[in-house]
Amino acid sequence: MSWSWITAHLGDIASRTVEHLELTGIAIGLGFVLALALSILAIAKRRTYAPITWVAGVMYTIPSIALFALLVPVTGLSKTTAEVALVSYTLLILVRNIVAGIDGVPASVREAATAMGYTRWRMFFTVEIPLALPLVIAGLRIATVTTVGLVTLTALIGQGGYGAFILDGLQRFFNTPLFVGAILSVALAVALDVALVALERALMPWARRRAV
Repeated sequence: MSWSWITAHLGDIASRTVEHLELTGIAIGLGFVLALALSILAIAKRRTYAPITWVAGVMYTIPSIALFALLVPVTGLSKTTAEVALVSYTLLILVRNIVAGIDGVPASVREAATAMGYTRWRMFFTVEIPLALPLVIAGLRIATVTTVGLVTLTALIGQGGYGAFILDGLQRFFNTPLFVGAILSVALAVALDVALVALERALMPWARRRAV
């Protein structure tokens, strides 16, 4: 490990961190919005759940490098190519967890909300989603950690992130940037996972009180 290389490249490390966070954030944000829309459709029309999860499952099983190769002729070596691939890998995890979380809401809770005059949409967003949060955030945690790892591969299409260090280290047979990219990727994944756990606790104060 060359500490002089690290100190000389602190600016590059900071910029790659921003790139990695940006690619991850866009993928998780778009993936969650799309997954929520698909989950609402699957809950409203149950016959669509199997096709939605089948398509999402097929996309999830495509190796990332192969998916990049399929997308590059259409979208080029661009951020769009990276994000289409990254978003596709979040859908199966998020759709399954959102639907499972909603399905886990007790029927008695829905009946009580209906008796109080809640509309279907109001019940969904103010009753069902809050009660489904543990599973929803669990899905977000898995999708986020997975995406942080996959973002390292976007360096293959020139989209930076910590993968640029790993690629540089491999090309030059120089361990320091390789280790820096790998260690920072793991650290970022752990940090984001911890942040989502904190978010869950903040959004579910009643769970903390029950635990005490």
